[in-house]
Amino acid sequence: MNPADFLPSMISTDTFIMLMVAGSTFLTVLAVWYSLIARDPMRGRVKTLVAQRHAMKQGLTAPRRRNNTVPAMGFMRNVTTKLNLMRSKQAEDIEFKLSQAGWRGKDALVVYLFFKVCLPIILGALAASLLYLTEIYDGPAMMRITLTMTAIVAGVFGPEVYVRNVISKRRKAIQKGLPDALDLLVICTEAGLGLDAALNRVSGEIAPNSPELADELTLTALELGFLPERKKALDNLNARTDLAAIRGVVNTLVQTEKYGTPLASSLRVLGAEFRGERMLRAEAKAAKLPATLTVPMILFILPTLFIVLLGPAGINAIDALKGMN
Repeated sequence: MNPADFLPSMISTDTFIMLMVAGSTFLTVLAVWYSLIARDPMRGRVKTLVAQRHAMKQGLTAPRRRNNTVPAMGFMRNVTTKLNLMRSKQAEDIEFKLSQAGWRGKDALVVYLFFKVCLPIILGALAASLLYLTEIYDGPAMMRITLTMTAIVAGVFGPEVYVRNVISKRRKAIQKGLPDALDLLVICTEAGLGLDAALNRVSGEIAPNSPELADELTLTALELGFLPERKKALDNLNARTDLAAIRGVVNTLVQTEKYGTPLASSLRVLGAEFRGERMLRAEAKAAKLPATLTVPMILFILPTLFIVLLGPAGINAIDALKGMN
C-alpha cells in the first residue's frame, strides 16, 4: 500500500516530505542554538546560596530531634562487630584508602567491610542458584563451577576495584581544578589573608566547579587551626591526595613557613607551571584525536557513505537485470 493514500487529498507527497524536512531543520537549528546560548553562571549560584540559607534557617529554627540510626547501618555494624573486622590490622589501611576516596566517616568503613565479607557469599549463592537450580545455562559441570568461582572472585575484589576507581577519578578532578585554585590563593595572599583564611576562602569559591579540591582545602584549613604543627596538616593533605602537583604545592608552603619566602610569588610560579601542563595535556589529546576517530569513521561513516553512493547504482543494475529476464 502506498503511504501517500493515508495523506489528505489536499496535501501531496512532495509537500508532506517538504514539511517534514522543514520541521527537522527547525528542530536541529533550535537544538544547536540552545546548546550554544550563553548562560549566566551567577543565576544558578544565587539560587544555590538562597537554598543553603533557607536550609540553615530551618535547621536553626526547627525543633531538635533525636538522630535515629538507620536499620541497615545497625545490621552492618553488628555483623562487622561480631566478626571483629573493625579491630583488624588492615582496618586502618582501608580507612585511609576510603579517606582518599572522600569517605571519611566511620560508617564508610563499616559499609566497606560488610560488603567485603558478604558480597562474595551473595554473588556465589546467586550464581550457584541460577546455574544449578534453574535451566538458564545447560552446559558442562566444569563450566558451571568456573562461573560460580568467577562470581565469588568478583565479589572478593569488587569493593577494592570500586574504591580504586573512585580514588583515581577524585585525583583527576583535584588535578584539574588545582591551577584555578592556585590563582585564587595568590589573590587572597596578596590581599593580606593568612594561609588558613585564604584556604577557607578559596575552598568556598571553587566548591561549585571542583568540590573534591574544595573538600581537601577545607579539611586542611581546619587541621592548620587545631594541629600543634602546621607542617603535619600539609603532610596530611599530601598523603590524602598523593599527587605530584599537590606535593609541589605542599613543599612550597612548607618552605615559605620555614624560611619566610614570599608566598604569593611562589604560588604564582606554580600556577603558571600547572596551567602549562594542563595546556600540554589538552594539546596531546587533540593530537590523538585523528587517530582515535579513524576506527569510528571506518565502522560507521564509510558504510553509510557507500550505501548512499552505490545504493542507487545497485538498484538500477538490479532493475536492468530483471528487465533482461
